[in-house]
Amino acid sequence: MMCTSYQANNNKTYYMETKTKKDTITTINPTTEKELSTYNYLKSDEVEDKIEKSHKAFLDWKTKSLEERGKVIKAIGKELQNYKKELAELMTNEMGKLLKQSNQEIDLCTAICNYSADNAPDALKNEERELSNGGKGIITYSPIGVIYGIQPWNYPAYQVIRYSIANLMAGNSVLLKHASNVTGTGKLLESIYETAGLPKGLFSVLVMDHDASDKVIKHKLVRGVTLTGSPDAGRNIGEKAGAEIKKTVLELGSNDAYVILDDADLEVAVEKCVKGRIYNNGETCIAAKRFIVTEKNYDAFKENFVAAMKDLKVGDPTSEDTDMGPMARKDLREKLHEQVEKSVENGADILYGGEIPDGTGYYYPATVLDQVKPGQPAYDDELFGPVASLIKAKDNEDAMRIANDSKFGLGGAIFSKDIEKASKLAEKHFDTGMVFINSFGLAEPNMPFGGVKDSGFGREHGGFGMKEFVNAKAILISKD
Repeated sequence: MMCTSYQANNNKTYYMETKTKKDTITTINPTTEKELSTYNYLKSDEVEDKIEKSHKAFLDWKTKSLEERGKVIKAIGKELQNYKKELAELMTNEMGKLLKQSNQEIDLCTAICNYSADNAPDALKNEERELSNGGKGIITYSPIGVIYGIQPWNYPAYQVIRYSIANLMAGNSVLLKHASNVTGTGKLLESIYETAGLPKGLFSVLVMDHDASDKVIKHKLVRGVTLTGSPDAGRNIGEKAGAEIKKTVLELGSNDAYVILDDADLEVAVEKCVKGRIYNNGETCIAAKRFIVTEKNYDAFKENFVAAMKDLKVGDPTSEDTDMGPMARKDLREKLHEQVEKSVENGADILYGGEIPDGTGYYYPATVLDQVKPGQPAYDDELFGPVASLIKAKDNEDAMRIANDSKFGLGGAIFSKDIEKASKLAEKHFDTGMVFINSFGLAEPNMPFGGVKDSGFGREHGGFGMKEFVNAKAILISKD
């Protein structure tokens, strides 16, 4: 249920397909390493046709009332439940997440549909203001058109729901380029939307390579671009969209700091921090990654945290008693292992894990690093997998300094028995987009989601996403 992020450390990785020939994509099950399905790339004229149909559908959809749109959006939420078994199994087969977490993801998607439908009439209602000459001013939130979303693989349904439902509710139409290794999930969602009664053309999946994607960004009918990805991917897409003077929303990576203060309940902290690190196989942008513990608690936290990581059961993601499945792709596992090795070369110690296992499946063990310092990937970069970085702080003040010593700022957590103190630190001193008190990062439909610094800009959820791609239009009515 947490935020999700498409991990990439350079543009080449970002655009790499699962298994490609010139005109096709073949998806691979990361648990069995067997091929699942093959999909054809759209031809250029087919992409053009989908964009034009999307724009045509928008012209009608924008005239519908928020209540009319809301009925369709709620129907999508219900249809997601009708397809729950099929969709959950497909997500697990395509990217390796635990089947029970795939089911949780679909429930979150339905909750987002319901929240959006229920709250859009208030979030997007017209506002009236008195003008200086005594006239009346009206502020209306008008949809702008076709919104293009480039989405990642780690939450194959949620990532799509997150941006598409908000934009459909606002009156826009939506195009999707999903990550290649979850192409099947994208296609199934398109079918679910249509079955629920969404007019054709309002949600279209574009199966294509990055060259074709760049042309979509440039297309005159495309009015906005949203991406969940790495900072490098964000720079790449942001530059291309900016050159066309098109707004973007960028939800990028992070190395979230979880701060364990002097007065923390260590039992709670260890339990939540382990869950926060390995949820979704550790492949989450807002996952707990850097664990900053004050000197007072460091040794006790380390001992119990390592013991808990050792107790995790890694295996078949469809098994109810499995704690963690495989990583989504072989290249992602290799990249993670390289980051661990480089961190060790620069002074980090491996307390547990850190070796690629033999056998079938792209598994990587729950891993704990100690002696983590600046200059190591474990400190500076995002480790998109089940690797935890332990960092000792002198005291509470030093812990917050280390937490903010990052180019990222998506999320984080503070553990303390003093809720008022922790909340004040979160409000005044934590330079990040989301802060969890005595818990780990979960998306909530009614709370804003997004980051600062290299973690991107713009917000989703909580009504904020519905206003990202609208025209706050001023209508000024003269008194005379």
